[in-house]
Amino acid sequence: MLRTFVSGKIHRLRVSALNPKYNGSCLICPDLLAAAGIRPFEKVEIYSMTSTARIATYVFPGAAKGEFALNGGAALHFRIGDEVAIVAYRREEHFSGAECVIVDPSNNSIARILRYEQSAGSFA
Repeated sequence: MLRTFVSGKIHRLRVSALNPKYNGSCLICPDLLAAAGIRPFEKVEIYSMTSTARIATYVFPGAAKGEFALNGGAALHFRIGDEVAIVAYRREEHFSGAECVIVDPSNNSIARILRYEQSAGSFA
């Protein structure tokens, strides 16, 4: 049986730009995407830790270090400075692990990376 598991997470990222007239998606610093194992055009869910906003969209790599811009309708649910968690999922039979990138929200840089392992929720 296939189940849905977290495949990558970016935690405590701050919204740096809002572009409601853009067609959609979000732009995320390429370093953060690579560290979390999230690929361009991959579906993600974005959860606000500032408000109750929760959306699903897809990602593009941004051009600038620390960039996190929400575009299109997603931009209407958040404010610049909001802190969010971005989560990608995959379907598989057994959890095979995931990267969790903890962000320093003062500059949207990598503070540390946790590895979720298969063994009962352990972290490396």
